[in-house]
Amino acid sequence: MLRKAITDHYSVSEQISLDDVNTLAKSGVTLIICNRPDNEEEGQLNFAKVAEQANANNISAIHIPFSGGQMQPEDVEAFKQAIKGAQNVHAYCRTGNRSTQIWQASQEPTIQPQAAASASPSPQYDVVIVGAGSAGVATAASLLKRQSNIKLCLIDPANSHYYQPGWTLVGGGVFKAAKTHRKMAHVIPRNSTWIQQSVSSFLPDENKLVLDNGQQVSYRFLVVAAGIKLNWDAIEGLSETLGKNGVTSNYRYDLAPYTWELVKNLKDGNAVFTQPPMPIKCAGAPQKAMYLSCDHWLKNGNHKNIKTSFYNAGGVIFGVPAYVPALESYLKKYQVNTHFSHNLVKVDGPNKRAYFAAKDKNGEPTIIETQFDMLHVCPPQCAPDFIRNSPLADEAGWVEVDKETLQHTRFANIWSLGDVSNTPNAKTMAAARKQAPVVAQNIADALQNRPMKAIYDGYGSCPLTVERGKIVLAEFGYGGKLLPTFPKWINDGTKPTNFAWLLKEEILPPFYWHGMLKGYEWFVKPEVKE
Repeated sequence: MLRKAITDHYSVSEQISLDDVNTLAKSGVTLIICNRPDNEEEGQLNFAKVAEQANANNISAIHIPFSGGQMQPEDVEAFKQAIKGAQNVHAYCRTGNRSTQIWQASQEPTIQPQAAASASPSPQYDVVIVGAGSAGVATAASLLKRQSNIKLCLIDPANSHYYQPGWTLVGGGVFKAAKTHRKMAHVIPRNSTWIQQSVSSFLPDENKLVLDNGQQVSYRFLVVAAGIKLNWDAIEGLSETLGKNGVTSNYRYDLAPYTWELVKNLKDGNAVFTQPPMPIKCAGAPQKAMYLSCDHWLKNGNHKNIKTSFYNAGGVIFGVPAYVPALESYLKKYQVNTHFSHNLVKVDGPNKRAYFAAKDKNGEPTIIETQFDMLHVCPPQCAPDFIRNSPLADEAGWVEVDKETLQHTRFANIWSLGDVSNTPNAKTMAAARKQAPVVAQNIADALQNRPMKAIYDGYGSCPLTVERGKIVLAEFGYGGKLLPTFPKWINDGTKPTNFAWLLKEEILPPFYWHGMLKGYEWFVKPEVKE
């Protein structure tokens, strides 16, 4: 069972087993809701057996079944009545999607998502932003600070918004996952429209895009902030074993708590951490998970019984040389076995085996097999499919932009930022924070027929959590140029400091929710070229 927390008191999953009912009881669940009809597929455990097992564990069980895409108002009303007063609810269906959808339908959103396609003409906006993640929302907020009277919309199908840099601390036992989550409706800027749909295609020659429901949306200016695709299925066997068999990843909200459970419970054996080929978002995250895990084992006396290995598809521990000495000192401290040019290609969860593509001493391709008791995986990553297959993409599938102005190189009224653009910088939230004001300023100038002057210097930041309480705060721009925010007497980014940990744990999360997403540009006022 892969349990996904929707709130602190409501979770969902795929079809559960009788053993899963026992697990839910131990976690404090008081009500189980089944949202799938019996006999939906061959071999399905029927609801009556689940209810019997639930009752044996003093858990209430309610059946509110509906087929995919056929949820009715009476189902939603029955669900509302069922969860009223319930303390800890778990719902399931075939995949968890229906149980998520009925929860969403039972809530009153703060901002009403735009309805599905209608026969009316395609709406016209001054600015359309595709993607309401960190980059998209920050750009919208910064642009509205500059020009509040424009007609702006964000397009994103998601119901939730996450502070993803916090997942490292969730996996390290510092944060609870819920601290990194908000409803999407709560972060969409005021005076903007949210279209809760997916984009299927772009028509840049017509200044339009097409939604999955067939509706077209017209724009004067377009911003593409569609993020990055985590390609779990690129590794054979990985998707089937995530969240069980000791296989985890801090790259997913629902899995980061499992990382911490594995770390706490591992007393001896093999701990394996992996990093795929670049580009990936937050390139330091795979080793951040490793350092925090090793620090816990060291402080709890289990380190000597645990063999830790880091398998990196790349050739170095970190791409900016100034930070390497500090990281190497921690690799030595934790006695980490490093394996470079080893790319994870297969996982056998039940038998706890990981397989890596590498080269032998003669330079010939070979497969290396290793056993694990805990496996932390960073998945391969690429541009989203609808971007890779669009006229906006370069040959590698990323949105093609000028690395300074972030304007598209072929379509003058299109900009892109964040993980989806082809700028040669580290793909981090800090990069998006620095890029958003640049895009906002350049579009504001374009709206007023002024020449664009704002430029992006490639800034990115990677707070490397080398131990609980200390961080190596890597800050750099294009070409690996060091771009520290603070003078050395406050924080020397090439060394582990308590100050950087304080930033990560206490300052940056509220800074994100109440600053970056609200259009406040502290420390990131766009540089202007004359």
